[in-house]
Amino acid sequence: MAQRKTKRGTTASSAIMFGEELKYAREAAGYTQEELGKLRHCDRTVISRTESGKRKPSIEEVEDLGRLLNTGDLLMRLYGRVDWDAAIEHPDWFQDHVDLEAISVGVRVFQDSVVHGLLQCRQYARALFATGDAAGNPEEIEELTKARLSRQSRFLVPSGPLLVVILDESAIRAVIGGPDVMRCQMEHLLRVARLPNIVIHVAPFSSRQAFINTAMVLLELPDGQRLVYSESLDRGHLSEDPASATKYHRRFDQLRGECLSECDSLRLIADALEGYRDDEQRARRGRLAEEHLQRKQRRGLHRGGPRIPRPRPRT
Repeated sequence: MAQRKTKRGTTASSAIMFGEELKYAREAAGYTQEELGKLRHCDRTVISRTESGKRKPSIEEVEDLGRLLNTGDLLMRLYGRVDWDAAIEHPDWFQDHVDLEAISVGVRVFQDSVVHGLLQCRQYARALFATGDAAGNPEEIEELTKARLSRQSRFLVPSGPLLVVILDESAIRAVIGGPDVMRCQMEHLLRVARLPNIVIHVAPFSSRQAFINTAMVLLELPDGQRLVYSESLDRGHLSEDPASATKYHRRFDQLRGECLSECDSLRLIADALEGYRDDEQRARRGRLAEEHLQRKQRRGLHRGGPRIPRPRPRT
């Protein structure tokens, strides 16, 4: 008889809890992992990884499993409550900030040089990590990218927490990963800016010397507490001092007054997008021209090459 696995204390991961319920339902239905895999036309390891909480199934897969195992809507209801990114790990020095960001009701950001992580598209984030310490390690780059994007989901919905981001103009102009990546990033900024909870301002180069000289994040928690987060080369600095929070909120508001308006900021981003599109087309034409030249040169070498005598058939 199938028995639910029980532990003392809480389950370490909601994905593991989902997997345990799936295993219970499978055993109650009398299937082995291999048998269930055959019914779903997949390998046994797919079922095993799902039951261990190491793999996120698709919605269609969960619906199919519910029908095969006769669980009604149980698996689907559990699936919607699972934090599938809970197992993603951030650096220890960054984890405190991530934990607070995950419960914040308001986030205000000033970011220079690059687009802030909460507004990065996948291509841009991957290109950033590909030039950092993870360069040359595709698996690590993918894990880091996944970890960064996992922080965005609660903000990228109309009912999400307030997110006000001031981007220094250098973050718009600095080319990361090439024109195609920057085109994707500009399109992403224009898309998320339509959400009612997200406000994007651009601080033009003319305002760079005023008020703030480093990137920072201001967090507002549900209990009203305000915190300040900034980073140095290899560590984060989180301040709970009310005086610091008040000072940097004031500086943030002063800088926001020096920024372009929301409409003008989005207009600048749209202009940058057109520029990156033009650069991408020029780069594509250049590659095509180079390939055409190389083919022409290869054909010329073939026709003008030395003759190689071939044996003649004997009569």
